[in-house]
This record gives sequence, structure tokens and C-alpha cells, in this order.
Amino acid sequence: MVSATKRTEGPPEAPAGYCRCLAQKGFELVRCLWSQLGKGLEYFTVWVTSWVGTARAFSLALLVVVIWAVTGPLFDFSDTWQLVINTSTTIVTFLMVFLLQRSQNKESLAVQLKLNEIVAALKGASNRLINVEDLSEEEVRALHARYEKLSRLALSDQNITASHSIQEAEEGSATQCNGVAPPTIPETRP
Repeated sequence: MVSATKRTEGPPEAPAGYCRCLAQKGFELVRCLWSQLGKGLEYFTVWVTSWVGTARAFSLALLVVVIWAVTGPLFDFSDTWQLVINTSTTIVTFLMVFLLQRSQNKESLAVQLKLNEIVAALKGASNRLINVEDLSEEEVRALHARYEKLSRLALSDQNITASHSIQEAEEGSATQCNGVAPPTIPETRP
């Protein structure tokens, strides 16, 4: 006897929105795993960069080089013997470049944040330089030229405790610094 129900080939159809929900859950899972991996790598890189700067790390590196040099006669100073130290030091150097750059970037950002906080907190200080590191190199050079003018004005003043402003240094001069217009950074202090 043949069944009256029609059998379809393949999997049953998913309810509307099911695939989108599943894809979203997949992306969330990947993002969560990536975040956990990032936290683990963060911990590892902080530990490595801290440890590499110790006397123990230097002693270990020195010991490896001494052992390598002492084993030279055992291997008749062969190409393989030389390749071992060359390859090892190249790999370590390659990895350390990234670890040290990451550490330097984080430290530089922390210093910039601290300086921004100091500038923002000082009464009478111009907060135009907060986040100056985000300006282009051309804009930073233009600002540097403006502050050089301010420095020359302060040096020419007989009163060593006198305070001068950028605006005062630029009075009577063009608004261009070496042909580059100074960046306009709005004053945000209330």
C-alpha cells in the first residue's frame, strides 16, 4: 500500500528567521571566542614583555649562546650548527618586535591619556592640545612651529615669570606656518 502523504527530498524547511538567528548566534560565538583569545594573548604578552626585561631572561639568553659556542667543536662548526643559532635568534627577534611594539603602543596611549588629563585639569591651561596625537604629521609640525614662536617670545621677555599665549605670539604675523595653515582646534574648556 502506498502512503497518501508526499515525501519531500532534503531537510525540512526552517522556520522564518531561523537561519538569521542561527547565523547571529554563530557570529556571537566567534566574537566571544575571539574576545577570550584576545584576553589570553593580552595576558601572555604582558607576562612575556615583563619577563624579557629581567636579569633571568638575559642570563638565559647568554647561557644559550655560550652553550651554542661551546658545542661548535663537537659539530665541527658546521653549517647546521650555525643555522641553529641563526634560525633561533631570527624567530625570537621576529616575535619580540611585535610584542615590544604592542607594549610600546599601550604605554604611549596611557601616557597620552595621562597628559590629556593633566592639561584638562590645569586651570588656565589651553586644552587645544588634548588628543594632539590624533592630528596629522603636517598639523603637528604647524603646531610645533607656533609653539617655537611662543618660546622665542618668552625668551625675549625680560620678565621670566611672564606668561604668553599662542595668540600673543602670532599677533602681527601671518596665520601660515611654513606655508601650512595651522590646524583649527576648538577650545572646549567651559
